[in-house]
Amino acid sequence: MAAPGVRSRSLAGLLPAQTSLEYALLDAVTQEEKSSLVYQYLQKVDGWEQDLSVPEFPEGLEWLNTEGPISVYKDLGGKVVILDFFTYCCINCIHLLPDLHALEHTYSDKDGLLIVGVHSAKFPNEKVLDNIKSAVLRYDITHPVVNDADASLWQELEVSCWPTVVILGPRGNMLFSLIGEGHKEKLFLYTSIALKYYKDRGQIRANEIGIKLYKDSLPPSPLLFPGKVTVDHLSKRLVIADTGHHRILVVWKNGQIQYSIGGPNPGRKDGIFSESTFNSPQGVAIMNNIIYVADTENHLIRKIDLEAEMVSTVAGIGIQGTDKEGGAKGEQQPISSPWDVILGSSGSEVQRDDILWIAMAGTHQIWALLLDCGRLPKKNDLKKGTCLRFAGSGNEENRNNAYPHKAGFAQPSGLSLASEDPWSCLFVADSESSTVRTVSLKDGAVKHLVGGERDPMNLFAFGDVDGVGISAKLQHPLGVTWDKKRNLLYVADSYNHKIKVVDPKTKQCTTLAGTGDASNVSSSFTESTFNEPGGLCIGENGELLYVADTNNHQIKVMDLETKTISVLPVFGSGNAVVDGPFLVEKVEKQTVPKLPKSAPAVQLPPVAASPGQTLQFQLRLDLPSGTKLTEGAPSCWFLTAEGNEWLLQGQVPSGEIENIANQPTISLQIPGNCLSPEAVISVSVFLYYCSADSSACMMKGVLFSQPLQISDAQQGCTAPVELKYAF
Repeated sequence: MAAPGVRSRSLAGLLPAQTSLEYALLDAVTQEEKSSLVYQYLQKVDGWEQDLSVPEFPEGLEWLNTEGPISVYKDLGGKVVILDFFTYCCINCIHLLPDLHALEHTYSDKDGLLIVGVHSAKFPNEKVLDNIKSAVLRYDITHPVVNDADASLWQELEVSCWPTVVILGPRGNMLFSLIGEGHKEKLFLYTSIALKYYKDRGQIRANEIGIKLYKDSLPPSPLLFPGKVTVDHLSKRLVIADTGHHRILVVWKNGQIQYSIGGPNPGRKDGIFSESTFNSPQGVAIMNNIIYVADTENHLIRKIDLEAEMVSTVAGIGIQGTDKEGGAKGEQQPISSPWDVILGSSGSEVQRDDILWIAMAGTHQIWALLLDCGRLPKKNDLKKGTCLRFAGSGNEENRNNAYPHKAGFAQPSGLSLASEDPWSCLFVADSESSTVRTVSLKDGAVKHLVGGERDPMNLFAFGDVDGVGISAKLQHPLGVTWDKKRNLLYVADSYNHKIKVVDPKTKQCTTLAGTGDASNVSSSFTESTFNEPGGLCIGENGELLYVADTNNHQIKVMDLETKTISVLPVFGSGNAVVDGPFLVEKVEKQTVPKLPKSAPAVQLPPVAASPGQTLQFQLRLDLPSGTKLTEGAPSCWFLTAEGNEWLLQGQVPSGEIENIANQPTISLQIPGNCLSPEAVISVSVFLYYCSADSSACMMKGVLFSQPLQISDAQQGCTAPVELKYAF
């Protein structure tokens, strides 16, 4: 059916009515009162003279998990529709997915509900369909997803934050919007009452939407996004976190599977192996036939007893915790997104492996679980089972400090241990600060090793540079492992698709293997490639390095003597399964993205210039109080000259804004051969920033227009043009 007349296409049209509703809900006590208020709100919104209608999906977009393109007005009429505006790198978007999964389990398309993910990329790499496919698989997204690469719908509705949820009625009429994460109660309340309201009026259709899951079209593979791998030094076995299959594999060194525990679907169940389930497990550690697992998306630490063939929970309560201190008994202590684990010893002289160190990515800290009575540095005696914070304030920072509780981490994701002197420390892959840090096992002091920069608030100091200490640059490293034989640390430099080696004595960081291309070649160290390797471990007395090559769905074996790389063939007891790479499409040439419709336009006074002269534009942008640039999202600027493209020949047309305290100067050299005496150069600026509590990410833009008056008269030195704007 055709789209009705529109009252407005912006989410701002909902704001007055929904704000009044939410204030009223604050005073409501019972669920009945809340439901009644929402029902009354829907009567009001549904009675508007014209619907606040959502635009149709543009033609030609790429779809996943469907039999074909979906139309808002042809296919979704008669449904309550949830539009989830997301981008797969956004941690807030990832935190919203469990709420959407729960909603899908409560209501189906037969009940009148459909969720559609509208992928609105932050930067060019996320516009590639194969990268979105990987995210759909990794996060087990089973509803339709559309790749709105140019953010057309985002801009039409003037969405400004990731994630943003828009709830539609059965006519494509916008009813509610929710910004950021943490709105599960409202999401369920608004959706359930909307379904009831429109069912009461006979406007809900029970037809099914053609769903065709992308994951069902894939060939079987023994591994899916393996996140971590570790060696059992007492036997010839490896333990693999087969993260995408939600299971733990114990395999012999030839690749034959001995145990497969959990999977293929996510869950949270203890018990015998055949009944136990995990949810996107990451870190694994093994000792004496006991495996400890960072069960990341269950927010648990699990214990696998290979002799009893039983799984139990030793820390966490199964929901995301916010406690940044801890101190309770493990199974009573809420924790948040544990990403890696490693065994160590307490203050006793004997090596007992009585502590499980935990990289607690969700609260940006290092925690400890006491496996026996013991003591942590600067701590009193602790009882067996105690789970508590060891280092990190909980603030997302790259802050080093002699006092462990005053230090700051930024999504620590990998751990290794050097218990021997002179090291006596934990090594930490601190992914969002793109650093490797050390935590002293003697006094808890947190120190820098390589990567990043000195400003503890700057989480944008990433790159791919071999060097010493702070001059070396990494990009989102997820794994580290200590080579006791050589006194060297190996690093999975994940987003650079490389394995690097660090000498902690000299702080020298060097590329060991990987060309930097995200592909799948197994050859010599210098010719081989990886695709976002997430974990690694040392084995065979320092002769081999095992790498979880996550996006290639393989375990790579690096021979440190011959400097060659091979693939570990993972297979069952009878039938071998060959693991092949996923092909990645080439990224199309980057185009200048469109600014949001709400972006202000700043008209600057004309500037006189002459051929050959270089003009400079100095960005002077101010963020709102209490906000910060979003980690991992490159804020950027672009030059355009509509109708006078000759101005841009030989220029640098774009760049990143990495630090709000040190903003770039943009240079423009007027060509010697000018085709017009008057022209306008435009500077489009995109800033991505987060609220103080990081509950929502925002994208804002501003357009500066600079008229140029070009003549042969020499202008001499011209002061830089300041591009000022306060968001």
